[in-house]
Amino acid sequence: MCISFNSTSVNILYMLIVGLTSLLCPLLAATLQRRSFGRKGSISSPGWRRGSVTPRITTFPCPGCQHDVDLGERGVSMLFRNFTLESIVERYRQAARAAVAIMCNMCKPPQQEATKSCMDCKASYCNECFKFHHPWGTPKAQHEYVGPTMNFRPKVLMCPEHEMEKVNMYCEVCRRPVCHLCKLGGSHANHKVTTMSSAYKILKEKLSKAINYLISKEDQVKTQISHLEVLINETEENGQLAERRTNEHFERLFETLQERKFEMLRSIEQSRTGRLDQLRGQVDEYQGMLENSGLVGYAQEVLKETDQSCFVQTAKQLHTRIAKSTESLRTFHPVADPSFDEFVLDTSREETLLKELCFGGVPDPPIIDLSRSRVYNEGLVCWQLAEDTLATDYQVLEYRKLGVEKDEEEGSSRWCSTVPVYGPSTVVCDLEANSLYSFRVRSCRNSLYSPYSPEVTFHTPPAPVFGFLFNDKCGFSSERLTLSKLRDSVESVAGMAFLLAAERVQTGSYMGLDYIIGDTGISQGRHYWTFRVEPHSYLVKVGVASDSKLLEWIHNPRDSSSPRYDHDSGHDSGSEDTCYDLSQPFTLLTVGMGKVFIPKASISSATAGNDHGNRVLPMPQRIGVYLDYEAGRVYFYDANTMRCLYERQVDCTGTMYPAFGLMGSGKVHLEEFITAKRLSYM
Repeated sequence: MCISFNSTSVNILYMLIVGLTSLLCPLLAATLQRRSFGRKGSISSPGWRRGSVTPRITTFPCPGCQHDVDLGERGVSMLFRNFTLESIVERYRQAARAAVAIMCNMCKPPQQEATKSCMDCKASYCNECFKFHHPWGTPKAQHEYVGPTMNFRPKVLMCPEHEMEKVNMYCEVCRRPVCHLCKLGGSHANHKVTTMSSAYKILKEKLSKAINYLISKEDQVKTQISHLEVLINETEENGQLAERRTNEHFERLFETLQERKFEMLRSIEQSRTGRLDQLRGQVDEYQGMLENSGLVGYAQEVLKETDQSCFVQTAKQLHTRIAKSTESLRTFHPVADPSFDEFVLDTSREETLLKELCFGGVPDPPIIDLSRSRVYNEGLVCWQLAEDTLATDYQVLEYRKLGVEKDEEEGSSRWCSTVPVYGPSTVVCDLEANSLYSFRVRSCRNSLYSPYSPEVTFHTPPAPVFGFLFNDKCGFSSERLTLSKLRDSVESVAGMAFLLAAERVQTGSYMGLDYIIGDTGISQGRHYWTFRVEPHSYLVKVGVASDSKLLEWIHNPRDSSSPRYDHDSGHDSGSEDTCYDLSQPFTLLTVGMGKVFIPKASISSATAGNDHGNRVLPMPQRIGVYLDYEAGRVYFYDANTMRCLYERQVDCTGTMYPAFGLMGSGKVHLEEFITAKRLSYM
């Protein structure tokens, strides 16, 4: 029978398939990439038999994003069937073809309309054929049957790696169902798994909450749509207003140019007219000299006069007139200059300005400078403006703490803004300890804001900053240590004193360290400080020491003692293992030659087989030390990543000082943020 399909149902079905495919595409691609890791380039394909000459395809275009997906070694057989999507599609198909009859697969012609479909036999039956092929009391009577359908799926999900095993666990690392063989010795052996029922309950609860959240936010979505519609209208109006204003600006420019044009043309015309009049007058004057033949004739007649008295009387006046005409001929000079050089217009500067004419609108975003930014309980954040950009009015820095409860309306933690900053850096105060913060900055010009800079994250240390400078009084060896003028860096110089001490190495003893401490002690609380050790440094000890231990070091030099009697000498003497569990009044970590050396006893027995590799780490660019006085514990950090390198118990019965020991060539710099507060009072 012929039935017309409902176009609305078909459209809904199509949109649902496309939407679900686009949602599942990233997970599909990630799963395939994990499956095919290490097996790229494999020529195997599903259904391939040994000796087959049929070309095998190991990639296919994703229906959602059209990117090629590597199927891996076993092709599509490594993929799970998406039964959930199949069920949804099947429900819509059945709705779209509700009136389309599914015929019985067992009837002889003419076929009857099917009333049931057996999921085990994968066939559809009418009532009579179903009773005949599934007689009561036989195993087939236990088959699962549903309403008429063309979609026959297996009753259980099988593992794609172990075809005969059902999936009964959920891998929390790969986020996919696995079987017990995958967990026992397969690719998920070391992964954390949970039961399928637990995963079903958790994922269903998450999905339900997400759906309920979307449903509950219907009013909010409508409000946002209304807001967007208002923005569309404002955009249209503001765009038209900007066009009108631009036309007005250019009209004013045109009017100004026209006015200047008329004024300059009028000046040229007046100058031209005046010069022409003067030159024409001069021409008339000289023309009169040529045409005034009566003067010459009269002079010739006077020359014929023989009476001397009469000649003298007449010749005097006549000579004056002729001399004047002769002088004008000898000193000919035009009365006007024909050049108009003073009216030449240089518009190159104005043309350049017009070519560079712009709206002065949205500025380029600045970039946060990670190399100069430092974040503790207070943060110094620096940035750089984009190159070849116009000057901006100011910048605004925004920051927020990550890992906190999200704001219900914003969907994320709130951003905090600083006041306008008119320089390339600013200080942010009152940051929480041991927290992760995200920062971004944007510029403003003429009330227009740039896009935000890329977000950067900083991890605050576990305690406030402890400010100090190097102490140049207590035990400071000026012969072998050089202190900077501001006392914020110290350098070990291998001079003559070092060479003289080296002679004792022949007798089996070793040279001692030159110690220097901070000028401020710690008697309570939690404190954190950072510093840099130059990569070329040979041997540097960094850490903390009590005042009693410092007196012992200063008054009892260790130049002639054996390394075995120094609990933290930096040598593999075994003494560190002996004293590790004992609470000592000092803790020093060995740094040198671009490495950090972790004491032996801090390495677990599980990794003792590769002792050297576990103990020697690359030296961080910045090292942080955290002392918890009340807990009697000291921690050493990679200050850039806030990764703890080493921690240990320390006896804090006295006043504790930041301590540094140097031997050979080495240099230590205190961070500017550590020394800034101390230097401000000096």
